[in-house]
Amino acid sequence: MEVTANMVKDLREKSGAGMMDCKRALAETGGDIQKAFDYLRQKGLAAAAKKADRAASDGAVGAYIHAGGKIGVLVEINCETDFVARTTEFQALLKDVAMQVAAANPRCVRREEVTAADLDKEKDIYRQQALESGKPEKIVDKIVEGKVDKFYSEVCLLEQSFIKDPDKKVIDVVNDAIARLGENIQIRRFSRYHLGEGVGKD
Repeated sequence: MEVTANMVKDLREKSGAGMMDCKRALAETGGDIQKAFDYLRQKGLAAAAKKADRAASDGAVGAYIHAGGKIGVLVEINCETDFVARTTEFQALLKDVAMQVAAANPRCVRREEVTAADLDKEKDIYRQQALESGKPEKIVDKIVEGKVDKFYSEVCLLEQSFIKDPDKKVIDVVNDAIARLGENIQIRRFSRYHLGEGVGKD
């Protein structure tokens, strides 16, 4: 099937990938836009994995203020060079991640940061709930495992559904940026401030 300029344009708008990459993906998948998009995503994940060990010591700190000054977020995202940190795409990623933190209120960046004590506490609660609802002992562990995955998807920033496109996780958005910008990109840390949080009210 002939790959037309319009097909390349559509795929570029959908994926954000370069023109030649889109053309190649369409040629590889017989002009099927969705398959070509999936092909680009897989290539992007492979590229991200290759770059994961490279030092990301540059980057930027971004801020986002939400709800008329009621919620404020600071996010640090690292990359390899100041050149990439200053690109509009990197800055857009910074803003999107800050908005994500404001809206979805994660506790940490990645699951490795969840403490063993917090995880054990959650598991105990899920186990107790399963047993009290009359579930057989042999499937309780499976239920707990499923609930732990759901817990991670709620509290870990990288595993949350992306607010602008719920079909993607935040990690997918970061990996897409890695594939397009060609550098290792890591969300390092964030702080979220909610006006009046922790202040006792009479």
